Amino acid sequence: MTRIVAGFAGSLALSVPKSGTRPTSDRVREAVFSALDARDAVAGARVLDLYAGSGALGLEAASRGAGEVVLVERDAGAAAICRRNAALVRERAPRGAAPRVEVVARPVASWMASAVGEWDLVFIDPPYDLAETDLAEVLAALVPHLADDAVVVVERSSRSPEPTAPAGIELDRSKAYGETVVHLYRAA
Repeated sequence: MTRIVAGFAGSLALSVPKSGTRPTSDRVREAVFSALDARDAVAGARVLDLYAGSGALGLEAASRGAGEVVLVERDAGAAAICRRNAALVRERAPRGAAPRVEVVARPVASWMASAVGEWDLVFIDPPYDLAETDLAEVLAALVPHLADDAVVVVERSSRSPEPTAPAGIELDRSKAYGETVVHLYRAA
């Protein structure tokens, strides 16, 4: 079961697509958000969750105080689940303090080509079989949309090479959690 770990929606169970996604485990999400909280990277942040799946990463940020969250997921069924999960999280928000959550049902590369705005925190959790060149293109397209102190979190298989960081972001740290490796980048 996937659930919100902490914040105003803590312990809320989230729906996940029946197939085609690989939800980030509670353990990995807890570790990632511990690192992000230590950097004060969540409260009030504008958050982008690419390859959102169930929306768990972006919605975890919403529960912990992010001001705005955009979930981008190409699969229409998964995007519908993101919308339902977002509604559940928003229902749990304190009166008058519900975060803005938008769900975009488009391929990430297509959405990035027309993206506007600036992001403080970005989650990129693509399918493990996404080609490294495709990931590098997404990272490069993202750079002009990063705030000065932005943090980018990339989740990959432990069998995948470290993502190629384009000019504009630099690796802060990587940590393995079993089959998953989380790379944290900072805007350079």
